Amino acid sequence: MSFISNLSETRLAWGLLFLSTLVLEAYALYTQHAMDLRPCIMCIYQRTAVFGIMFASVPVFLANNILTRLFAYAVWGVSAIWGGLIAWEHYDLQTASNPFFATCEIVPNFPSWLPLHEWLPNLFAATGDCGDIDWVFLQMSMPQWMMVVFAIYSAIWFVVLGARLLVKRSV
Repeated sequence: MSFISNLSETRLAWGLLFLSTLVLEAYALYTQHAMDLRPCIMCIYQRTAVFGIMFASVPVFLANNILTRLFAYAVWGVSAIWGGLIAWEHYDLQTASNPFFATCEIVPNFPSWLPLHEWLPNLFAATGDCGDIDWVFLQMSMPQWMMVVFAIYSAIWFVVLGARLLVKRSV
């Protein structure tokens, strides 16, 4: 536990967290623009959650101290869990027994002070349908893979946070 706790104080760990989310965002943009897969509102919300994890790591990478780590843990945890719930809901929409009643919004519900879909439409505009399954890898759709991704981010967050709390308590 001490190793994990100490590792979470290194810039390398936070840099790897940033890099992993950067790779996911790059692939999302590749599927959107190169493969012409149109993201739906749920995809956009999951993308936003991945960006949340990405941006949580930046302050710690730049200025590693207790305040930046507390902020990062909070944003990372909320983003990973929220993203997983959205991915689960997206999967549920795709596999609904009656797709007529399984609908999603068309315009993202971002706060009025942060209309990302208007500011950065290439990243945050929803142009697809939540019920469409346009991409499958190893017999799993994109929302299923995102459930796995967010479960991994949530599990790592839980282990790191638990290790930090246990090591600090035992000292």
